[in-house]
Amino acid sequence: MSRIWTYYTIKKEPRYSMEQKTTEELKHEIRAATDIEDYLKRNQESLIHDSLSGYLNILLSKKGVSKADVVRGSLLNRAYVYQIFSGEKMPSRDKLIAIAFGLRLSDEETQALLKLSKNRELYARDGRDAIILFALQRNKSILETNDLLFELGHKVLGIPEE
Repeated sequence: MSRIWTYYTIKKEPRYSMEQKTTEELKHEIRAATDIEDYLKRNQESLIHDSLSGYLNILLSKKGVSKADVVRGSLLNRAYVYQIFSGEKMPSRDKLIAIAFGLRLSDEETQALLKLSKNRELYARDGRDAIILFALQRNKSILETNDLLFELGHKVLGIPEE
């Protein structure tokens, strides 16, 4: 099971760390809890507290890529990508998936990104999502992924709709 990235504040700078407890452990603690405030206090570092833009900027640093790399790797408009990273724009699910390709995320990291953004995760029973998962698992570029999507009759990623 993948871990969810969380953050906590030290000197007013957002910091992320891998959660110490699994989601299953947290669910078990919720079931056993008699006081929700106590649960939240004890598990503060294991809970998601940050914005999408904050998480994207941490991924940018973690992956060692620039925003320009993300623009090239996502096929999205430069200004739009910068607005997403600054928190000015909230991207659609497809735009986030395109950004995941630009950030060179794994399938698990992409799922965590979609979950954090409150978007539907990639679903293996959905043909288009299965193609995207296949591509992410094989470190394919967005161009290679779009070739697969197009060949199999699905909407491509990162291209503005007309």
